[in-house]
Amino acid sequence: MSGVVDIGSRLELMLDDYLIERYGGKACLRLHPPTPRETALVTDRPWEGNACGYATVFKDEDGYRMYYRAWHLTPGEEARGAFAIALARSADGKHWERPELGLCDFRGSRANNLVFVPTEPERKGEHGFSPFKDANPDCPPEIRYKAVGAGVRCRSGLYALGSPDGRRWRLLQDAPIMAEGAFDSQNLVFWDSLRGQYRAYIRDFRHPVTGRRDYQKGFRCIRTATSPDFFHWTDPEWLSYPGSPDEHLYTNQIIPYYRAPHLFVGFPTRYVERGWGPGTEALPELDQRRLRAQAHPRYGMALTDGLFMSSRDGKTFTRWGEAFIRPGLRTAGNWVYGDNYQNWGIVETASDLPGAPDELSVYVTEGYWRGTANAFRRFTLRVDGFVSLHAPASGGEAVTRPILFEGDRLLLNVATSAAGRLRIEIQNPDGVPLDGFHLADSPDMFGDSLAYPALWRDPAALARLAGRPVRLRFVLQDADLYAFRFGGSGTKEARSHGTAV
Repeated sequence: MSGVVDIGSRLELMLDDYLIERYGGKACLRLHPPTPRETALVTDRPWEGNACGYATVFKDEDGYRMYYRAWHLTPGEEARGAFAIALARSADGKHWERPELGLCDFRGSRANNLVFVPTEPERKGEHGFSPFKDANPDCPPEIRYKAVGAGVRCRSGLYALGSPDGRRWRLLQDAPIMAEGAFDSQNLVFWDSLRGQYRAYIRDFRHPVTGRRDYQKGFRCIRTATSPDFFHWTDPEWLSYPGSPDEHLYTNQIIPYYRAPHLFVGFPTRYVERGWGPGTEALPELDQRRLRAQAHPRYGMALTDGLFMSSRDGKTFTRWGEAFIRPGLRTAGNWVYGDNYQNWGIVETASDLPGAPDELSVYVTEGYWRGTANAFRRFTLRVDGFVSLHAPASGGEAVTRPILFEGDRLLLNVATSAAGRLRIEIQNPDGVPLDGFHLADSPDMFGDSLAYPALWRDPAALARLAGRPVRLRFVLQDADLYAFRFGGSGTKEARSHGTAV
């Protein structure tokens, strides 16, 4: 049937309007910024500095890994000097240590956690060094870990590096694997297992009127390309954001969501030049702001925060205008150009609340470009908890497009207040409620769970609707629906409210 979306048993997050045909009452999509937690790492070693960033975090067999740029900036002077790449490790994603790897020399000693310090004049691969563990089943083990990075002249191209263990890195070829782009940020490549290809997201500049590359008058933008083998790439295409204004985007941090890989999520850094005036001068640490401005005015009055966006094809993104990461209520070391850069990667970590399920952790720079060190702070949010279908106490509803599903259970990632509720009606494609699935057949569902089994008078009847086009009508009061998934009653998820969908 034309217009029917076959979702099978895959997890669907409420990230966009793709599945929603209409809203009613005060129902809407709501962005949920993460919660700041402890300081994960302070970059106070002699080989680090106050401009450490461009972090990549993922979980490997030996625990959590964080790769980051080790660099220092002197306020009032133009940025200069080579980058080094460091590796931190953690057993839980909360407490981080620097292993003495003995790989790279710093001031005559190898007692440090550095993994890559380019020595050739062009310093190929150092700028925005971004590693990943290649999940391509055909990947040779000697380059199971790969990375990309620009050189000292960013616009000369993007270079490829490889490693058997994520510690000992080498340039894979002398020529860049990609030449069309600015590359003066953190550029990313990963293996897209669902689509069977490598995908890159790179930095470039685009003129807002002509749509062409324009390094002088363009906005900082993002392009994407694909490759079958990591070395040969399609011509990069510009990302589009229907309904969003032109804004400068620094890093992009795009990745397939690990629990629903048909969905891409991204966490770009937004760059804003507010200009000099009373508002800028009222921000914290005016003396530091004026000192940075001695090198260039924008270093004192430009600001950065973090955004959230999502996509179903990797090219057209729903981008939220509201910040995902705000500069925050601190009296020092914030509201600075260079703060609020989120790492690339999402990891699950144990909750600090006894008995609570795992949560998602991300890591954000703070205290940038001041003193002798900056820091990475951990932020958390619930699993799948980026955006929800939300309704206040006065209520609201949303009706989906016709969908096809598999299974005999519907599991919900949902949270309500004590007085809130969610009910679900199932309709035929014409919007007529089906017998046994009228709204009156759906008891009030309330609570807070990552895998709440949807309730009807006869839950077993749901299996008879599998493979038939239906609509879901969600009716909410003081509730948030983050995600849902159809599946079998014998699955682990269906047996436990506390585990992830």
